Amino acid sequence: MNEKIENVIKALKKNNIDAIFVSSKTQAQQKVREMLFDGATITLGGSVSVKESGVFDILKEERYNLLDRNRIGITEQERFYTYKETVGADFYFCSTNALTENGELINVDGNSNRVSAIAFGPKRVVMIVGTNKIVKDTNEGFLRVKKIAAPKNCERLKIDNPCRKLGHCMSFEKNDNPNMTDGCNKATRICSNYLVSAKQKEKGRITVILVDENLGY
Repeated sequence: MNEKIENVIKALKKNNIDAIFVSSKTQAQQKVREMLFDGATITLGGSVSVKESGVFDILKEERYNLLDRNRIGITEQERFYTYKETVGADFYFCSTNALTENGELINVDGNSNRVSAIAFGPKRVVMIVGTNKIVKDTNEGFLRVKKIAAPKNCERLKIDNPCRKLGHCMSFEKNDNPNMTDGCNKATRICSNYLVSAKQKEKGRITVILVDENLGY
């Protein structure tokens, strides 16, 4: 663990966010197994990091009750109720769009089921975060969303927004340092609600497993 990562871990803990540093995806999987218990109700966001880390394969095991909004054959009504059931889940798994050196979590959503779950509801929120997502501050965090996370997610989800074609938010076409909420006006925009998770009232509700690898975007 280098000094920068060590300071990020300290900052997270100062903000009442549990922080666990691991050197590999395999170690991240081990930490997740230690957290879970048989029969746990689990739900998750559409996280690339959770899948790339191998954690999603653990969550699918029969010993757990996984509420998977993307399971094969799910109806729109069932998906809606899965979103609602998230509030009472034992665990919510996701990643973060950016993690600041001050221990803040930056997240931007379109449907906003993820930012809602991070802020309130599930008993525990577990974030699988690669060290590639560490940024200096909140401003850099939101710029990371505009330059990396949003365009790549639009490509992954096949959403025809301007950032998918440009490779960055269209706001950069007018300004080198756009405002946080600047962007397109399309109905399919995935940057609708913005959440900064700083000092938490409930100590340890959020856990960040910081993996010393590049995960997600």
